[in-house]
Amino acid sequence: MILYKGISHPSLCDVMGHMTTRHYVAMFDDASYHLIYAIFGWSGEQAKIENTGWADVRHVIEYLDEVAEGDLLEITGTLVRVGTKSITALYTMHNIGKGTTAATLESTSVFFDLTARSAIPITDKMRVAATTHLDAGAS
Repeated sequence: MILYKGISHPSLCDVMGHMTTRHYVAMFDDASYHLIYAIFGWSGEQAKIENTGWADVRHVIEYLDEVAEGDLLEITGTLVRVGTKSITALYTMHNIGKGTTAATLESTSVFFDLTARSAIPITDKMRVAATTHLDAGAS
């Protein structure tokens, strides 16, 4: 599913003219919020009301093709694993104009109690929702 669309503005690029690592991570992070919303209906409101959220605990990024100033980008994502307290998602950044895959991110996030500051179990309701989005062939 498409989770993010953006552009590699000159201000996101380094002195060599390609997008810097920090901005890849920011775009993937924005996409992750959309994926969590699509699966669980979770938004920042739950952080305020229920004191629950998500904490990334692992990222594996592969940079596959250079992203230059002005490149149009799109990020798709899918859920590949549901654990007891965590989920793992795979995100792919597409360079639309070049028709290439710019980067991928495999991300593991834990469901998090914002008061206790620790991981908590994914609820049965959440597990059912996650299972309907699970892409068994992606991992």
